Amino acid sequence: MYNDFVNDPSQFERNNVLYHYPVNHERLRIGKFCSIACGAKFLFNCANHSLRSLSTYTFPLFYDEWELDKADVASAWDNKGDIVIGNDVWIGFEAVIMAGVHIGNGAIIGARAVVTKDVAPYTIVGGVPARAIRKRFDDATISRLESLRWWDWSKERIRRELPGIMRRE
Repeated sequence: MYNDFVNDPSQFERNNVLYHYPVNHERLRIGKFCSIACGAKFLFNCANHSLRSLSTYTFPLFYDEWELDKADVASAWDNKGDIVIGNDVWIGFEAVIMAGVHIGNGAIIGARAVVTKDVAPYTIVGGVPARAIRKRFDDATISRLESLRWWDWSKERIRRELPGIMRRE
């Protein structure tokens, strides 16, 4: 579910999935039953510049001008990989998820958090950069929830089990 009260939600990819160019072949994978608030952004590798070279300037993008090999254009940035959002994740208002980040099942990303590192399942993170605030449940419960994988159940079973799924602790 994506809520956008500023832009047309059907333009999610255009407005929220940024610097996602085909040269890297990276992907945004979003699990089932996720809630994404207005303004959340997913920044892919092309938003970054290489930190491993003397200069951060993107010379490889201007291969013709600098007589560089066009095949090396992706060396202008460090490729950190796909962005993977688990199942039942809540991403808060204007949160930013950086390239290569994996967010575990049941995690909550606070409003305006900038997520630069992986988030463990059922962990609440917030801040800039995002840091763990607390776990939603104890380790035994998290382990049980990860084993249950309720998001993979049939629609009929989910409907039957809604009282338990929606129960507040």
